[in-house]
Amino acid sequence: MSENGIRMSEEQKRRQRNRSIAIGLVLAGLVVLFYVITLVKMGPGVFDRSL
Repeated sequence: MSENGIRMSEEQKRRQRNRSIAIGLVLAGLVVLFYVITLVKMGPGVFDRSL
């Protein structure tokens, strides 16, 4: 049985990996940004309340 899939060159694989890393870093940055914004909007009193 022959494989009919697309074979990427090493350059294409490297570029795809770099894009994936960049997207992952951007998503992680957005998560941190939303977390910080949430803490700032809640104010410092969020740490003073009892559980």
